Amino acid sequence: MNSENNTLVILTPGFPESEADTNCLPMQQSLVRCMKENNPQLNIIVLGFQYPYYKRTYKWFGITVTSFNGRNKGGLARLLLRRKIISRLNEISRNNKITGILSFWVGECAWVGKNFADRHHVKHYCWILGQDAKKENKYPGRIHAKENELIALSDFLQDEFEENHGTRPMHVIPPGTGTKGPGTVPKEKDIDILGAGSLIPLKQYDIFIELISEIKKEMPAVKAMLVGDGHEKENLQDLVTKKGLQFNITITGELPHADVLQLMQRTKVFLHPSSYEGFGVVLIEALQAGCHAISFNRAMKEEIDQWHIVKTKEEMKEKLLTILQNPGTVYKPVIPYSIQDTAKKMMKLFNA
Repeated sequence: MNSENNTLVILTPGFPESEADTNCLPMQQSLVRCMKENNPQLNIIVLGFQYPYYKRTYKWFGITVTSFNGRNKGGLARLLLRRKIISRLNEISRNNKITGILSFWVGECAWVGKNFADRHHVKHYCWILGQDAKKENKYPGRIHAKENELIALSDFLQDEFEENHGTRPMHVIPPGTGTKGPGTVPKEKDIDILGAGSLIPLKQYDIFIELISEIKKEMPAVKAMLVGDGHEKENLQDLVTKKGLQFNITITGELPHADVLQLMQRTKVFLHPSSYEGFGVVLIEALQAGCHAISFNRAMKEEIDQWHIVKTKEEMKEKLLTILQNPGTVYKPVIPYSIQDTAKKMMKLFNA
């Protein structure tokens, strides 16, 4: 074993299949790249449990990635997947000095990571990223992670996890955005309202469409776009037609991440009616692009400029009208957290 080869292993359900795959967990991939850039001497190895949908080891921006093609199968297939991953971890341990393991989400990755770390006496941290903080998640009871092994993505998730699972994560590390921004700022914001995300019931994009219908009564030419794909897409398109909003709302389907960032720069208000959100990285991306953001969920206890938290659909409508109808509304880039800070805070835990 090369004792000088300090290695950080990252366990994740999915990871980009290539350097061109910008849509797969964009915040997490930005974090991993930033950690490597800040610590070029550190050997980072990523194990992707479910995605990409092939089995191979490849290089991604100088980082070694092994994908296992789990495809979220259960039963015997899941047992065999765990054995393959543990075998790969043993191989990494034989050839490198593992100084830490970071697991994304409190799920199968954390279960494997915690067990391996305990047996080999290395640091293991689990990053709580969203719905894994819910009461329905059974993994926290199986993993038995200690407070100092848990990282919450937000103040909300820190409280949520403690309430549902009885253990308060000691660390809160919020997500960050890149400080360079997505590109040239357009001269005008020609999109009034933008939404982006998975078109699933949890995100409540029916409320998005209903709000545009209400806004149209006072702003007949209101222009809105909804970016994303999912099994609710057809229902949402039908709702657009039913309410006569074909000239007001465009549902684009899934777009490359860079294209979404460009749309944000053209947008006045980013509307996010999700019923549950651990943080909502898309919201801080919108803030950086100079949007005002409106959501039901408060991620952090501190106030964040241009991010408006409302409790009801009616409040959301009133806030939209207040922003859009005020000619004095200022749309400035806001960067509450940078990915550089996220990476530094994460590495500080492993270096402590």
